[in-house]
Amino acid sequence: MQVEPALAPPRALGEPLGQGRLRLEPQDFHVEEVLGFEPAGAGEHVLLKVRKREANTLWVARELAGLAGCRPFEVGYAGLKDRHAVAVQWFTVPRRGRAAGEWPGAGAEGFEVLEAHAHARKLPRGALAGNRFRIRVRGLEPRTEALDARLRAIRARGVPNYFGPQRFGRHGSNLRDLPGDPGALRGDERGFVLSAARSLVFNAVLAERVRQGCWETLQPGDRAILDGRGSHFAVEALDETLRRRAERLEIHPTGPLWGRGSPGSSGAVLELETRVAGGYSRACGLIEAAGMEPQRRSLRLAVRELRAHLEPGAVVLEFDLTRGAFATAVLREVCAFADQEEIST
Repeated sequence: MQVEPALAPPRALGEPLGQGRLRLEPQDFHVEEVLGFEPAGAGEHVLLKVRKREANTLWVARELAGLAGCRPFEVGYAGLKDRHAVAVQWFTVPRRGRAAGEWPGAGAEGFEVLEAHAHARKLPRGALAGNRFRIRVRGLEPRTEALDARLRAIRARGVPNYFGPQRFGRHGSNLRDLPGDPGALRGDERGFVLSAARSLVFNAVLAERVRQGCWETLQPGDRAILDGRGSHFAVEALDETLRRRAERLEIHPTGPLWGRGSPGSSGAVLELETRVAGGYSRACGLIEAAGMEPQRRSLRLAVRELRAHLEPGAVVLEFDLTRGAFATAVLREVCAFADQEEIST
């Protein structure tokens, strides 16, 4: 099965401006979660803002459970963050032995509680508005005018919303030897493999639209999605209002998150998606056999608050992304890397 569209899909905005290296030090990769709500200020849980360094999310959750005197499954967190980084993320714990005011400063080697607020409920997965990144790319020394031009293009057009390489495991390991029967997957690998298979098909469809030059423009038969939202609607015919909204990055075309049933598109768009997915019949068959429902994902990623500054021998990039987006989607439109670094969001 071809995995190139997943691991090395085509770029949309031109050749890379050079080659760089990521995460030579943990502080080279800094990510902070942006909540989509305010703390409740009262309730039976405590919402914790935690800074971690070279520590994975699940380990921090277990440590917080110990400090809170609760079981690990009672700790809530919105998403997983990479171990090899500095990450600021949110957790909730039941309010039992410690009031909110007793939490700031708590922690251990590898993490520290920065803030604590009384809150009404356990933090569910995905409960984020997005993530704010500050990433140092070492060894990259582009011409200033070339970097400025590339940043302007990204601000104006966005980037292809590819799933990042970590979705597929190291060197695509989650895509090797896909079974025909989801029952053959072990419990601890089922979610990773199904997610990788679905992401492979999406990346392949997006790669084809990048090659055709229509990844950022709405087509009749598309389903358009609101920026940063999950709701989408059918595009039966294009008009000036839709074109302008797309140009302002308010709405985007979508691609299929494969499932059992129609992907939701129509016309030439449906034909393209069906043709590309046909090249990944084993992945699609596994997804359908698992009973997954079809969904849609934006083909384009708007990059907010994008800026850069130069350091000796490095470029530091800062930007905000909506939840579910991968920093690699932005970085690969700027530069290339010697290895397929795995970057979590």
